[in-house]
Amino acid sequence: MQLFELFDLQLMELDLPTTDKPTTMDYLAGKLAEAGRVSDVAAYRQALEEREALSSTGIGEGIAIPHAKSTAVKQATIVFGRKLAGIEWQSLDAQPAQLFFMIAAPEGADNTHLQALAQLSKVLLQPTAKAALLGATDKATILDVFKRFGEQPKPTAPIVAVAGNGPEILAVTACPTGIAHTFMAEEKLKQAAEKAGATIKVETNGQAGIENALTAEEIANAKTIIVAADKKVATARFAGKHVITVPVADGIYKADELIAKAQKQDAPIYQASGGEEATEADTSNESIGRKFYKHLMNGVSNMLPFVIAGGILIAFSFMFGIHSADPASPEYNTFAAALKQIGDLSFGVIVPVLAGFIGMSIADRPGLVVGFVGGLLANVGGAGFLGGLLAGFLAGGIILALRKGFSWLPKPLEGIKAIFLFPVLGALIMGLIMIFLVNQPVAFLNESLQNFVSAMSGGNKVILGLFLGGMMAIDMGGPINKAAYVTGTALLASGTTAGQEVMAAVMAGGMVPPLAIALSVTVFPKLWSKRDREAGYLNYVMGASFITEGAIPFAAANPLRVIPALAIGAATTGALSMFFGAASPAPHGGIFVFPLITNLGGYVIAIVVGTVVAAAILSFLIKKQNAKA
Repeated sequence: MQLFELFDLQLMELDLPTTDKPTTMDYLAGKLAEAGRVSDVAAYRQALEEREALSSTGIGEGIAIPHAKSTAVKQATIVFGRKLAGIEWQSLDAQPAQLFFMIAAPEGADNTHLQALAQLSKVLLQPTAKAALLGATDKATILDVFKRFGEQPKPTAPIVAVAGNGPEILAVTACPTGIAHTFMAEEKLKQAAEKAGATIKVETNGQAGIENALTAEEIANAKTIIVAADKKVATARFAGKHVITVPVADGIYKADELIAKAQKQDAPIYQASGGEEATEADTSNESIGRKFYKHLMNGVSNMLPFVIAGGILIAFSFMFGIHSADPASPEYNTFAAALKQIGDLSFGVIVPVLAGFIGMSIADRPGLVVGFVGGLLANVGGAGFLGGLLAGFLAGGIILALRKGFSWLPKPLEGIKAIFLFPVLGALIMGLIMIFLVNQPVAFLNESLQNFVSAMSGGNKVILGLFLGGMMAIDMGGPINKAAYVTGTALLASGTTAGQEVMAAVMAGGMVPPLAIALSVTVFPKLWSKRDREAGYLNYVMGASFITEGAIPFAAANPLRVIPALAIGAATTGALSMFFGAASPAPHGGIFVFPLITNLGGYVIAIVVGTVVAAAILSFLIKKQNAKA
């Protein structure tokens, strides 16, 4: 099948009537529905959003290729749209897109369809083809461009390397969906190699599978191998070779730089992990920051569902009354108690899940076991969220060290490592480290903070509110947060008005982090990914219910920007709450105990002001970060 056969004149729009990304996606998907190419436009639209959440389909240079495979698609089709004024698409080069190609592929698309779709990416990288598309005055001209530039190349005999011969550079490209970026990176690397006078062969890991596979002879004779991938690819075969590992986007936008480095062999020698096949791109030449971020995000993404489930269920339990889960209270409600119990259990595992999946990201399944044990010990030992972070990275390090230490075992005994040696020894080592080196110092720090805050209770109450409010947002449910909360409840138990004022400031400060996250994703949605926005909106419920933990995934993913912004806002709220003399006789409940608050008007003002301050600072910092990306 040739590329032009996927286009239809009725599915072309030379001057899109839309002005933003969501409406453009809706409009183009609607064209597919009108033409009868999709059976369920909502399902296809959802598939597009899920793909967009992985990374922007705005590939840069004025081009966007939103695409998805779906059972709702009846026939492989491309919808073409153009907007010369440009539409903001969060493109990789931060420039508006002018040419739009919405690809609809059925789940059972055969290789001929997929190859034609892949050819689109290569055509768009030809400057003359792009110029022709921008200058076309009618739909027939658009179709002619793809007839002229989109012919499938005739199959060529595979390159056979012999001693001292063959391509000097090899590359592997792969993106999560394997339709667009994979083949654009392939084309860009080939163009850069030709410009530099280098020979290259590129293996693509696309939807149709592995194409142009690298042979053992080619690998043996290559100078350098470039792995431009955002998903797992087989890399054990590259052991002993210079390997450059980068995201697939770098294969598109930094192709010249990559080829230059490859020619100089400016890359470390890749060593496969002992006794195991490396199934994902080697990260030995990645920066420490990138490695840390990837492992951290693996933990956060797996922790997020537990945070959301626990937070929402606890919030629902408060609807029956602040003491509805307490059997000794007249408010006791069996259903509310069940909601609270389920929510508490979900929350109770977020630290072990975080630690376990960080460990798994570093060291596969043995890291999951050891990390989970470390997270549980952080929970019971008072180390909390920060202890869980530390436990996750410790778990990965412990397993990597054990792999190296037992690399001498003979091949027949390899099986006992993962199922016996690593879990048992890893859990033992982790337990000893957490119990004797981590938990005790953190517990001491926790107690010291409690004593310090209690000593300030007779001083300037505004400063005390500032301090306690800020503490509630430092680690969101961790030991510092708990130190402030325990101080508030302890002073509340004294039965004094001052104690109730402290409790009100603590609760208000704890409400600000999730509320600020929710406000930021609402007012500045373009700064956040689809996944962040969905989680962010739920933080309205969590913040209103005084569930500070709703902000943990955001703080864990970007601590240097998120935590300071939230802490400043929470500190502002705490200070204002004390200034207005707001007092709470209840230790928990958020908006559900507002009727009990003294000076409710001032209390609400304090929360609103702190939330706006935190959201404004956070949005500014995220915008600045995105501008540098």
